[in-house]
Amino acid sequence: MLRTFLMFLVAAAVASQIPHLFGLTEIAAESRSSGDQAVQETSISSDPGPTAKTSAPGSVVLASDGRGHFLANFRLNGKSVEGLVDTGATSVAINESTARRLGFSAGTLDFRYRVNTANGVARAASVRLERVEIAGIRIRDVDAVVLEDKALSGTLIGMSFLKRLSSFQVQNGSLRLVQ
Repeated sequence: MLRTFLMFLVAAAVASQIPHLFGLTEIAAESRSSGDQAVQETSISSDPGPTAKTSAPGSVVLASDGRGHFLANFRLNGKSVEGLVDTGATSVAINESTARRLGFSAGTLDFRYRVNTANGVARAASVRLERVEIAGIRIRDVDAVVLEDKALSGTLIGMSFLKRLSSFQVQNGSLRLVQ
């Protein structure tokens, strides 16, 4: 019996990128569920994104980049990581290299889930980040998913972080996060 572990939709694709569809399911599954949802992989540019501006205590404003994306430097478990804010992603998603840099050793990553991509199947693991921070905002115990490096080239800051804020809003090319 297949239990769907996590599905997330990355809504940050741009016209110049070809989206790759994949779904995350438990590897130990015996049959496929009909309720699976598709998700889209997004790579994060190595170009430095806009910086976060603190507008009030517990509030951060991010300006969109030239593609309309909201990139910023976050601190995950105390380490600086560039992340793409993605309201269409159910969870924070990091790749395996980033997970190891954050202190998750190969022995602690349980890759019992698989991601079906256009390039084949990649393994994935579920983790909990001790904290996710940006400027004056700090959220503890944030659920995240770790994908193999070939399946995800950067970090997505999804709803497992955003839903823990009191609000977030996009207006006039800016994203305001409020703790």
